[in-house]
Amino acid sequence: MKFGISYSTPYYGTDPDRLMAFAQHAEACGFESIYLPDHIALYPGATVGTFEMPPTLPFPDPLDCLSFVAAVTERILLGTGVLLLPYRHPVVLAKRLATIDLLSKGRMRLLTVGLGTLSGEAEALGVDFATRGRRADEAIDVLRLLWAGGADGVSYHGEFFSFDNLCVYPKPHGGDQLPIHIGGSSRAAARRVGRRGDGYFPGGMLMPAERAEHLELARSTAVAAGRDPAALEYTRWGSIDMPRDRVEGFAAQGVTRIVVGATATDRVEQFEEMAAFAARFELAAR
Repeated sequence: MKFGISYSTPYYGTDPDRLMAFAQHAEACGFESIYLPDHIALYPGATVGTFEMPPTLPFPDPLDCLSFVAAVTERILLGTGVLLLPYRHPVVLAKRLATIDLLSKGRMRLLTVGLGTLSGEAEALGVDFATRGRRADEAIDVLRLLWAGGADGVSYHGEFFSFDNLCVYPKPHGGDQLPIHIGGSSRAAARRVGRRGDGYFPGGMLMPAERAEHLELARSTAVAAGRDPAALEYTRWGSIDMPRDRVEGFAAQGVTRIVVGATATDRVEQFEEMAAFAARFELAAR
């Protein structure tokens, strides 16, 4: 099992010294990865499920934050939970992600993308909310095409994106493709995992039977697409006080990575929570 930690900028704040200290402490504790959330713009009345999001919640750009984290750490992997893919142009995004991966020496490896649930956010960015799923599918294809393309360039003509003989350099560290994990709590998200994803990171509001059904759907869709379902990573949200038997239960469900978040907002208490979790699962020894 791999263990990641989430840095919730809306609740922990945007102080760069605090983000730096958090990332360095997470790395010292032995966490495999650090994840940051994403929203580009909020507005009064924006609601996710039953939760109305205060419009002043600070959501700094997660990729800029991860670039900052990379500069002050050495080992910890960089992740998004989740990056709202339909709201970013894949040609620009391909370069940004490759640059972070190159400068971090291959640590931008836990990109998780989702569709977003705020129609007003989509409207503000000129994206048709109803077609954002198809737009995300194309964006994934474009990212991979650009990373794989050589000096002769690559071409693409789709519903949302179109270009001819395009070259985007630099490539990711080592010339690799960057893994793309899929977030979301819908059956459509599970099918997207099977067709295009390298991993699955479902939302936290699903019931156990739904989780099992969606995971099986992702795997069966992968088989139908000629892909290896065993190659899909499976990431889940966990709690920082979770006991060993709960982790063992996750492993029995096929989970390969658990991401937790500190519940304390006080920095000292937060670091104590992280250290206690790391000690319980002997993360430093990993």
